[in-house]
Amino acid sequence: MPEVYFYDPAAGHGLPHDPFKAIVAPRLIGWVSTRSSSGQLNLAPYSFFGAFATFPSIIGFCSEGRKDSIRNIEQTREFVWNLATRPLAQQMNRSSAPVGPDVDEFHLAGLTPVAGRNVSVPHVGEAPAALECKLLQIVQLHDLEGKPMDNWLALGQVVGVHIQKAYLKDGRFDTHAAQPIMRAGYRGDYAQIGEMFEMIRPTS
Repeated sequence: MPEVYFYDPAAGHGLPHDPFKAIVAPRLIGWVSTRSSSGQLNLAPYSFFGAFATFPSIIGFCSEGRKDSIRNIEQTREFVWNLATRPLAQQMNRSSAPVGPDVDEFHLAGLTPVAGRNVSVPHVGEAPAALECKLLQIVQLHDLEGKPMDNWLALGQVVGVHIQKAYLKDGRFDTHAAQPIMRAGYRGDYAQIGEMFEMIRPTS
């Protein structure tokens, strides 16, 4: 067996940099648009994002700190996930700037807000795909000792799907052509899809 480095997170990793985010990678980016109850738009990327169910489809993201996105979702119970791609990488990065709640990140990043169909929140018009969501629940995470953490998980049910027709090939969404980008490790590390392969699940 290969030699293994083990550490107990409670005692520290003992390395120059925490490897956790590099191990749990790559991760699709939760590029989330929201609207406050007063109508102020917000667009922000989150590195903790995932899909959790189908029939109905449920997605979620976790905010480290109770940020504008969480507050807006609490107010309106709606949000939209936008697919961040290689051509939109710089705009996505600009939308992560630490600005006040009165700043519209769509405008800041030079992106087009397109009105939702089943929600009042706009999506990024340039994104190849976007998922409109209605809030199911916001959960404040707790550690093993039951201590509340400053981490907030928002789960939403998908109620509308936008797909640019250029990315539909033979009735399938062309993930490779869309060039999604993902968080892939330490500060500033991103990845994009390279070679893809097919592997069918066993039937027995």
